[in-house]
Amino acid sequence: MTIAGVTLKNPVMTASGTFGSGIEYSTMLDLNRLGAVVTKGVSLTPWEGNPVPRIAESCGGMLNAIGLQNPGIDVFMERDLPFLSRFDTRVIVNICGKTIPEYAGVIERLNGTSVDMYEINVSCPNVKEGAIAFGQDARALRAITRELKAVAKKPLIMKLSPNVTDITEMAKAAESEGADAISLINTLTGMKIDVHTRRFVLANKTGGLSGPAIKPVAVRMVWQCAQAVKIPVIGMGGIANGEDAIEFLLAGAAAVAVGAMTFHDPETVLHVVDGIGDYMKRHNIRDVNTLCGAVE
Repeated sequence: MTIAGVTLKNPVMTASGTFGSGIEYSTMLDLNRLGAVVTKGVSLTPWEGNPVPRIAESCGGMLNAIGLQNPGIDVFMERDLPFLSRFDTRVIVNICGKTIPEYAGVIERLNGTSVDMYEINVSCPNVKEGAIAFGQDARALRAITRELKAVAKKPLIMKLSPNVTDITEMAKAAESEGADAISLINTLTGMKIDVHTRRFVLANKTGGLSGPAIKPVAVRMVWQCAQAVKIPVIGMGGIANGEDAIEFLLAGAAAVAVGAMTFHDPETVLHVVDGIGDYMKRHNIRDVNTLCGAVE
């Protein structure tokens, strides 16, 4: 399995924000079995995130309004990167920022390291554009992709937001400015109200919905984008087992990422790896790449 010239031992990776940098999970599962570890978002300076409460359960999933809390690039370079370098697993760093120079600053710090790829979280608010997320405006998405591509010395994955009218417009915008791949979907905006207290459950009022409830939407968007662009698509959204992953591959994904279900069972990502292998054996499939876009 190869994405933008980077070879993965299998098409399964972690979804950003659900696995940290793998430090805690490494006590429960073998990171060497993963295709890639995608880190939690890393910013140029430490971010405190949103006020609590910022997580709530929902039917078939969960809402989160963490706000990309992270200790910043200095801590990542000192603590997380040396830890990840111990494993025979590709490392993809998710990068966040409020302005293009902030994103670029993180990339410049990582360019000379062993990191394999960058995943750009374009759901961050562009404060110079009235806090509109880069991923919700095609013009802003083209601009950030173009600027970061000029700085990046590693392949660039643009992580797309599903909270748009036409996801293919965003996919094409990223591709047009040199993105090496796209990943989708990020969370769907949702809300939960406590009917007994008549208050919002999340302090932020709204949060990102993830988990099995969003999978049909994610599969549809992955299929649409795979039809619209020629660069690899990494699919995610509600994957809980091998057959879920196969569904994304058939829709056109070159690889998949496992997220929210990791909180339910930390070994979910390994169950997905094994499940894909079992499916291939049952159907006498030798090359997982033949499944990509094979839906009829």
